[in-house]
Amino acid sequence: MKAVRYHEYGDSSVLRYEEAPRPVPGPQQVLVKVAATTFNPVDAGIRGGYLAEVYEVSFPHIPGVDVAGIIAEIGEGVQDWKVGDSVVAFLPLDADGAAAEYTLVPAESLAAAPRSVPLADAAALPEPALTAWQALFEVAGLTGGQSVLINGASGAVGGYAVQLAKQAGAVVTATAKDRDAERLRGLGADRIVDYIDYGRSPIDIDGAPFDVVLNLVSTTDEQTGALISVVTDGGFHVGTMVFGPQDPPRGVRTQRVFVRSDAAQLAELVKRVDDGRLRIEIAERRPLADAAAVHDDSDAGRLHGKTLLIPTER
Repeated sequence: MKAVRYHEYGDSSVLRYEEAPRPVPGPQQVLVKVAATTFNPVDAGIRGGYLAEVYEVSFPHIPGVDVAGIIAEIGEGVQDWKVGDSVVAFLPLDADGAAAEYTLVPAESLAAAPRSVPLADAAALPEPALTAWQALFEVAGLTGGQSVLINGASGAVGGYAVQLAKQAGAVVTATAKDRDAERLRGLGADRIVDYIDYGRSPIDIDGAPFDVVLNLVSTTDEQTGALISVVTDGGFHVGTMVFGPQDPPRGVRTQRVFVRSDAAQLAELVKRVDDGRLRIEIAERRPLADAAAVHDDSDAGRLHGKTLLIPTER
């Protein structure tokens, strides 16, 4: 089979589109014929070696933590799934991923794919939507009537976070550039902030203080502290890319979220897609052979929105 692999850590140039052995499912695994995977920032972090202490991978390594596809083979002990089922999953970060024609998936990670969107598009759901869900509800405990600031809402996680927070009954403020303002309002944002002046003390954001600040960008310690200053007493700062201070003031709690696979949560997110409550947004669909170029675009800051990587039929 064709796969994208790298044989050492490095920049996007280490990625090779090459022949690789087709994997064989072991106990409690299924083999999925990949309809699509996606690029996620964590793919670049692992590829560059920046997360080696957290996620230890073996070389050659196949990236791609999201998958949508069709079950091609079933390993010993797998129940409730059969060959031909359309599925989605968030793959283990320390195992080979889905940037290939076939990938192995733990059966415990599987959810039935949504029926209301093309199967390939469903690959854009697992990692970012699970990140948003776990950050908002598991970590921060967001509930109806609360206010949330989503800093860096224009990306895939931000888009899902806006939708999920609004559906939970929260008042949603999102930071984003003007080009994304109308789209985010359509997803449910009550207020758009196009610029935060971190040089002000305290920073001035319409709608503050917030019960929850979901910080989706890499902020400096000073900027993170400024965001914590607009969290209400006893509220929550949740970061996906940075840790907060160890002892924040005013009883504010702060935590960095590390997304994990959860098939039940993913099934709920799929249900919301099929019910029309959750929109999957795709910025670009590119062939799997373009993976190195997609990584390079991300490294250079040229990637905007969710990019699918689709194996080419041979």
